[in-house]
This record gives sequence, structure tokens and C-alpha cells, in this order.
Amino acid sequence: MTATQTITADAASGARGSPWRIELIQTAKLAAPMALIQLGQIAMMTTDLVLIGRLGDAALAAAALAHTVLFAAFAMGMGVMSAVAPLAAQAHGARQPRMVRRALRVGLWAAVLLGAPLTAVQFWGEDILLALGQEPRNAALAARYLAGIAWVLIPAWAFMALRNFMGAVNRPEPALWITLVAIPINAVLAYGLIFGAFGLPALDLMGAGLATTIVDIGMCIAAIWIAYTRRPFKKYRVLGRFWRPDWRLLGKLFAIGLPISGALLLEYGVFAAAALLMGRISTSAVAAHQIALQTAAILYMVPFGIAMAATVRVGQAVGRRDAAATRRAGLAAIGLGVAFMTLMTAIIALARHAIPLIFLGAEAPQASETVALAATLLVLGMSFFITDGVQAVAAGALRGLNDTRVPLLFAAISFWGVGFVSCYVLGFPVGLGAIGVWIGLSLATVVFAALLLWRFHALTARGYLPAVASA
Repeated sequence: MTATQTITADAASGARGSPWRIELIQTAKLAAPMALIQLGQIAMMTTDLVLIGRLGDAALAAAALAHTVLFAAFAMGMGVMSAVAPLAAQAHGARQPRMVRRALRVGLWAAVLLGAPLTAVQFWGEDILLALGQEPRNAALAARYLAGIAWVLIPAWAFMALRNFMGAVNRPEPALWITLVAIPINAVLAYGLIFGAFGLPALDLMGAGLATTIVDIGMCIAAIWIAYTRRPFKKYRVLGRFWRPDWRLLGKLFAIGLPISGALLLEYGVFAAAALLMGRISTSAVAAHQIALQTAAILYMVPFGIAMAATVRVGQAVGRRDAAATRRAGLAAIGLGVAFMTLMTAIIALARHAIPLIFLGAEAPQASETVALAATLLVLGMSFFITDGVQAVAAGALRGLNDTRVPLLFAAISFWGVGFVSCYVLGFPVGLGAIGVWIGLSLATVVFAALLLWRFHALTARGYLPAVASA
């Protein structure tokens, strides 16, 4: 159903509550492929970690440290690419196809402008980790992984911009198809390059990173081809006047996107700091933290997909200048996120002892210690799984309103004023170790979710609608 058909259905429905049912259905239909895309992305990362885990605890710990360095850079571009969605969705709702194309174009430009310098930073990963007090062996192994995966930033960001464009015009399915094809290719290529199978060189950690880079380049090329040649994207002429500067819209993209990047960096930063704190406890603590965090990340992908749908639905309502639909879109998406995460929390509680074995294998050296700690962390993680989903969807709804600066302030308060301080105090002075660190992470997500919910309610209750960029 197109945005126009949705408006007609809303207007034609006289039954009480029918607009809410329509909104829930439309949000779910849009969120489903977006969530599956996110799950596909995390499936590739999880596959890499499972294969790396067969190299031992030290390799898994090194991968966790390498991701700490990589994600600090990735989050910077991820926020800016996220701004493509509200700009394109608002333009689509306002029936301005040229502005939809321009939103994608500046997103691709931003991917290149940010990616070039941040890719270079990855090759200093070993020095960065040593400066942060990590063991030399772990830092050297992490640097080897970064040598293969460092080149992933630009193609990954470009694919993100393209999939946000596809979602903004209510057609996210092609990005899902690309992701589904990429999952088995990534698994086979990663296995071959890590262990030297299929006639490929055995590159261990570097092979895992290189496989990810190759697959992401392929995904980016496929998305560009579909956006340029296939309907309904073909009519937007996405590469038309690609080299023409669009400084005003690029500035707006950064104005919306950089605060998102800042909030993501603050969030990822506190989890990265938690990994570094774990590194001061033991190698098993780092490995257990990575297993539990990867499990949480898998769960997070569904509310993150719902958040992307919330951005689109809220943005399209803003483009139509419909304040009631704007509020309804955000609240419906938040409700979907809460329902899903509540169900998944119960499942994780039942499977907490089996999940670590997926990463380490039952016969892995020192598996019992790491498995027991990871299971304990998963139980503690239950306290923030739901609130983590709520904050993701609420943040997505606020992005549809172009509201990203106040959430940045909220992120600083929640993740560092509350989260990091609690992680450190409970982990070390209080002496709870890894358990104390995860209690601190839980407190951070609770505070952040509460603040974002209050912000969305406060803005939409008074009918706030931001200005929409014009062509």
C-alpha cells in the first residue's frame, strides 16, 4: 500500500480505533523487511565471530577489541546515513521526487567524505589499543583483523544510504534480497579465508575481515544497480547529476545526522569502554562480554528495523503535515518494539546456557568458565533488553521529526553520566567485576529510554511538525 492509499484508507475508516490498526499494519509491513535486513547484517557478523571463536578465546577477544575501534568510526557515518531516511521520507510524503533523489545523493557523498579519513584511522588500531592499556598480544591480533576489515566503511555506508532511500519510498525489499544472498556468500568466503579452504590462503583473523569487506563491496554495487535500473527506483534517476554540488542539503544532512552519530558514539562508546574494562578483568571476561553483547545485538536488530520504519512513517506524516498521524506512527512503532522484546527476553532466559556454546563450541579450551560467565551476563541483560528496544524505536520516531540534538544530550546523560560511572564503580570499587559492569549498562538504557519517550510525547502532544526541505 502506498502512502497515498494509506491516507485514503485513514480518511475512509469511520470505526473507532481503525486508524491505529491501519498504522500498526503499515508499520509492521514496512518494519518486517527492514528488521530482516538488520538481522541479516548481524547474521554475517555473528557467523564471523563463530568462525573466529574456533581459533580460541584470544582470537575472539581480539575481534571484540577490533570492533571497538571499528565501530567508533562506523557509528560516525551510520548516524549521517540515517539522516537520509527522514529527509527522503518527508520529501516522499510531500510528493517531491527530486528532493528524494537529492537526499540519497548527499548521503552517498557523505559516505565518501567521511570514509576516506576514517578508513586510514583503522590502521592505527594496534597503537590505539595499546594506549588504552590492552595486552600487546591481543592488540596485535586485533590489528590483524582490522587490516582486512578496514576498507568496509565506505561501501557499508553507501549501502545503508541506498537502503534508507528504498525504505523511504516504501520499497525496502530489494535491500533485503541483497542481504539474504550475501549471508551464505559471506559464510563460505569467511571460512575459506580464515582456515585456507577451497584453495584460498589461510589468513586467520585477517581473512575474516577481508571477507566482510569483499561482501560489503558486492552488496553496495548490487544496490546501486537496482536503484538505477529497476522500478520504482528507476524514475528517481538516483545517479542523475551525481557530481553536482548540493551544499545546502548536505549541510542539512550533517545537521540532522551528526547528532545521531554523536548519540551512537556515546552509546557505542560506553559499550566499548565496558569491553576495555572487561579487558582489565580477564580474557574470559572479554570473551563472555562479547558473546552476551552479540546476543543482545541480534535482538536489537528487530527494534532497530522497527525504528527505521518509525522514521519513515513519522517522516511521511510530517511531509503530509498531519500532526495526528505523526504521533500515531511513533506510538504504534514503540508498541511493536515493546511487544517483540518482551517475547525475546523470555526466550533468552531459557536458552542462556546454550547460547555461549554456539560461539565457543562445547570442546573449546576454558569453555566452562566463559560459558558460565556469559550465561550470567545474559540473565543480567534481561533487565535492559526491553528498554534497549524502546530507546531504539523512540529515537527512530524522533528522527522522523528531525529531532536529534536533544537526544544527543540525553545520550550523554544516560550512557556516561549514569552508565559508565555505574559500570566502573560497581565493577571495581564495589568489586562486582563483570556483573557490575553489566548492571551499569542496564541502568544506562533504562534512563535513555525514559527520556526519549518523554521527549516524543512532549513534542507530538502539542502537534509539533518540523519544516520540510523544498526542491
